[in-house]
Amino acid sequence: MDRATYQRLYDALVTYEDVPRLAREEHRDEELLFVIHTHRVTRDATRRFYVVKRQVPRLIGQWKHGRTMLDIAREWRFPPVLMGQQMLGDLGVPRKKVWQVFLHPETAPDRRVREEVEQLLDADMIYSPKGMELQRERGRKGEERMHRWLEKHGIGYRTEKDLRGKYAKTPDALLDESIIFFGQKLKWIESKANFGDDVELRKNLKRQLGPYTELFGEGAVVYWYGYVDGAESPPGILLWDAETFEGITPVLAPAPVRSHAASPSRDPARPGHPATPPSTPGSAHGDIAGARPP
Repeated sequence: MDRATYQRLYDALVTYEDVPRLAREEHRDEELLFVIHTHRVTRDATRRFYVVKRQVPRLIGQWKHGRTMLDIAREWRFPPVLMGQQMLGDLGVPRKKVWQVFLHPETAPDRRVREEVEQLLDADMIYSPKGMELQRERGRKGEERMHRWLEKHGIGYRTEKDLRGKYAKTPDALLDESIIFFGQKLKWIESKANFGDDVELRKNLKRQLGPYTELFGEGAVVYWYGYVDGAESPPGILLWDAETFEGITPVLAPAPVRSHAASPSRDPARPGHPATPPSTPGSAHGDIAGARPP
């Protein structure tokens, strides 16, 4: 997606209601638009968090005079659940119990707070437990999609769970055999159920993906919802979208042919010595070559 189109969509996706509206008007994928909307909401909330927090004592006064937390959140264009969390803290709910109230509204201190918390939960598709679970589910689906592709092509791999405790940072898939793609030997693949705009790319490449190259060598990251045109990544990291990744058809490279006569170390008579020379890493099955689809 070109940057101008992305910025126009980003600017237009102010509220959750804008997501289905733009999907209808522009015939775009609703899930992609929701991902872009999430970018906008979370970044704006981070930027204005303390600005809003300083206003909470005054907002509590408005609430005591009859305004609802949801009405206040909408006026400030601030995520409803985040607004409610800040206000509950000033209403005397212990900090450690605030999130519990949103997980279990029946534990709210009174009926009005319980009903308003339920309203906030229904109105927030990002910071509510339901919204967070949807985000986790998108992540799981992306990883499963990647794993199916690897298994379809017979590519062995280890997951974060398999590697837990062995490395400081681990990719979603550390490949047993490298993939050769346009001359690069890729050893790992990371799955991102997200859209790679400039902000997201800078964050991911610097904090997470860069260290993978130091630990494992070159690799690739799949942004399932695409990324901005012209995006660049550091040396050793390729950017793929779903179409590019799933269009790659990896094949096993032929193993090098070795002459028995050219193997002086081969000695079947020696106990424990193999009948054929031990292959170097990657040569037993050959590297896997990937080609970009036409």
